[in-house]
Amino acid sequence: MSLKVVNLGLPKAGTTTLARALRRASLHTLDHRVRKEHATETAPAGAFVGELLYDGYFATGNPAEHLVGYDAVSEMSVLHHEKSFWPQMDFAIIDGLRAHNPGLKFLATWRDPFAISQSMLAWSNLGTTRLPRADVPGLPKGFGETTSERVRWIEGHYAHLDAIFAGTDCFLRVDITRDDAPNLIGQFLERDLPWWGHLNRNPERDVA
Repeated sequence: MSLKVVNLGLPKAGTTTLARALRRASLHTLDHRVRKEHATETAPAGAFVGELLYDGYFATGNPAEHLVGYDAVSEMSVLHHEKSFWPQMDFAIIDGLRAHNPGLKFLATWRDPFAISQSMLAWSNLGTTRLPRADVPGLPKGFGETTSERVRWIEGHYAHLDAIFAGTDCFLRVDITRDDAPNLIGQFLERDLPWWGHLNRNPERDVA
């Protein structure tokens, strides 16, 4: 079994909802961190998915080297204490995944950049503290505290993905707020999604 799909979308762009939807579609899915019940010899419980991708890339050139037995990755970024891994923003990681995993498909869950920014602002000090204090691709330490900086960074990420995958049929950027989002994802993956909803919704801002 090898990876079938990875999501290159940013946090707060429907990654948790996507994880559940893929699991309900019988895809063995990793979401940010390896759960105890999903652990394997090469992907131990508690390991960060983003760190595993870099471990695999630098060991063999294949970022998915340690993800044998998994079908999908819904969230790969890490911003935890001193750890800052953003493989969805790293061309070398994306290129390595494409080169070593024939047939792999790439999603980019998306919604309005301002909405993503506002949700980051409200979620566990991600926008207020963690992003401005960390070194993140496209958002060096000291940037990301204002809405305009976060929005510009978010827009830049998705524009980068559009440029990398221009003219290919292995990539889908999907607006998760569309009513037909699950149908679009299902058609892209050639698999029905029996569930779709909204997880990790912030009750004050009413965003996913």
